[in-house]
Amino acid sequence: MNKLKIGVIFGSRSTEHDVSIITAIASIIKPINLTEEYEAVPIYIDKLGRWYCDPALADINLYTKDNIGNYLAKLRPVLLELNGGFNLIKPGLKDKKLKIDVIFPATHGTHGEDGELMGMLDLINVPYVGSEMPASVLSMDKSLAKIMAEFSGIPTSRFVFFYAKEFLNNQQAIMMRLKDLNFPLFVKPVHLGSSIAISRVTDNKALVNAIELAAHYDEKIIVEEAVNNLVEVTLPIMGNNELKPALLEQPLLKDEAFFDFNTKYMSGGKKGKNTKQGAQGYSKLPADLPKGLYKEAEEIALKVYRVLGLKGIARVDLLIDLKAKEVYFNEVNPLPGSLYAHNWQQAGTSSVSLISQLIKLAQERFEEKKELNTIFETNYLKQY
Repeated sequence: MNKLKIGVIFGSRSTEHDVSIITAIASIIKPINLTEEYEAVPIYIDKLGRWYCDPALADINLYTKDNIGNYLAKLRPVLLELNGGFNLIKPGLKDKKLKIDVIFPATHGTHGEDGELMGMLDLINVPYVGSEMPASVLSMDKSLAKIMAEFSGIPTSRFVFFYAKEFLNNQQAIMMRLKDLNFPLFVKPVHLGSSIAISRVTDNKALVNAIELAAHYDEKIIVEEAVNNLVEVTLPIMGNNELKPALLEQPLLKDEAFFDFNTKYMSGGKKGKNTKQGAQGYSKLPADLPKGLYKEAEEIALKVYRVLGLKGIARVDLLIDLKAKEVYFNEVNPLPGSLYAHNWQQAGTSSVSLISQLIKLAQERFEEKKELNTIFETNYLKQY
């Protein structure tokens, strides 16, 4: 039996380039190759936007030992043929064409997870894992996601968003817009994930510095009020029409800390009671919450998933005021790093089963979309 070829696209021109490599190799390519139905095809986009395809690109040692530049220098970029599907052409004396059956994006952040890649895949009519372009665009813009949530009656902490150019051109006007927000505040680049360039500030001087930092990474910035008596939780969710939640996960943080890039990826944390090591250190699985509050948080996360039109898989982050027993939507990640496989495993879904289910959800959605009529016959052109 010929296995379906699953093109795993990773890397790209993104600040989350390195995180994407780990997600692709450890959490997607390896489980795909353990299935009996699928074969993984690694498709790596370098930091300049060049596309490469080669089996050796699934070897993490190429990247961790700084060998990737030397290896790519000997490898010619592939050509993309987008007529009639997704085909890779390896240039040579005799060009080799490789047809990809399903795309599994592992690109985090800009130029991938933000809807750019999904728009291209929709245009060439190929099945792919994860949310479509509109949901990806909404999810990767923290301000739009919060506006949609508020419009749908989902609580969020108070926030203000603005463009970096506005701040650079008229800092005083932006500071006036922010004066009604209560410290401490969080300053975030709107489109970035992996908590890159996020700052927690407690005074105006630090606020200005944090905005200037965020403006180096994004053209749009959001400033949010902190939630008191905070418990952070996150919920991975899988599904198209019928949704399946994993477990509410509670990152373990020190007092006054927050989940920045270093906390997520550069420290392993200390193992404690009832903790599980995930991709971002240690956490409680499931989250240590009263039963009613746990259920409310789960329901709000599922509602966010539906409101934003997410498909396949996503992770919804929530903020809980434990004393007031209030749950707030924070943000959503349409392509979770590592797919939160450790969480799904605790919820009873192995890595291999998770990957298989996600590919089947992609194919299911692709078949459903075929039922929509995209051709409308008219006499419009005959009048010219």
